[in-house]
Amino acid sequence: MNIIQGKLNFLSLFKRNLIYRFKSKINIDHHSDVNDESLESLCSYYNSDKATYHYYNNANEKEKSHGYTKFYEKHLNSIKNNKINILEIGSYKGSSASAFAKYFSNAQIFCLDINLRNFKYSSKRIHTFGLDVSNQNMTNKFLKKIDFFNKIKSFDVIIDDGSHALKDILIALNFFYRYVRKEGFYIIEDYKFPNYFDHLNDVNDIKIDEMINKININELFVSKIIENNNINLLLNKKNNIFSYKGDTSVSDIVFFQKNVN
Repeated sequence: MNIIQGKLNFLSLFKRNLIYRFKSKINIDHHSDVNDESLESLCSYYNSDKATYHYYNNANEKEKSHGYTKFYEKHLNSIKNNKINILEIGSYKGSSASAFAKYFSNAQIFCLDINLRNFKYSSKRIHTFGLDVSNQNMTNKFLKKIDFFNKIKSFDVIIDDGSHALKDILIALNFFYRYVRKEGFYIIEDYKFPNYFDHLNDVNDIKIDEMINKININELFVSKIIENNNINLLLNKKNNIFSYKGDTSVSDIVFFQKNVN
């Protein structure tokens, strides 16, 4: 990236963050009637594409969606009432973050998105940061801003629902996987998008489905982006991997569970 591109990206982010700061948002803490419901009903209420159906582009009719909520509930229901920290990469309008805030009643949710102009919800437990996750300077500043190493120390759940471009998926995994707590989850939604859509297969590197296969047979793999120490963390025999097909032909989700006894 040259200096001019860097300045343009910074100015674009600054503008988006400024718009977000002053825009009117819906405070979900006032939604006392939607507490303690299933994650499916909450994602449907806030119109998240993690639900079975949701409205696309303000259409009047619901369309088939990813249907990931059943997998989230399967793996995360046991920590539903715990004090946990969730990191969401790619939050768009904040629909899933809002559903998570209601489902995980004691969670702090950190949302990273390159374009906060779309974010429409607010809560005292949802913390938004407008940044480019592929920029390590920005992610380091984010960790410093939330006093991660002194106060938080690890995330219980990290969800990558960002650009779905292979390069961004691998960069995020390489940077954030180390910060998942023991027995916590690193989740990648739509991890096979680079297999389905050529424009998202933007780097000559290992794809996530190939990585899953390698890890399942405990076979060393090579990556230009994933560092060797993180490859070793991913290959730890105490880890679990759960991959699922969602409700559409292009819906795939994987849960990497770290260092299980």
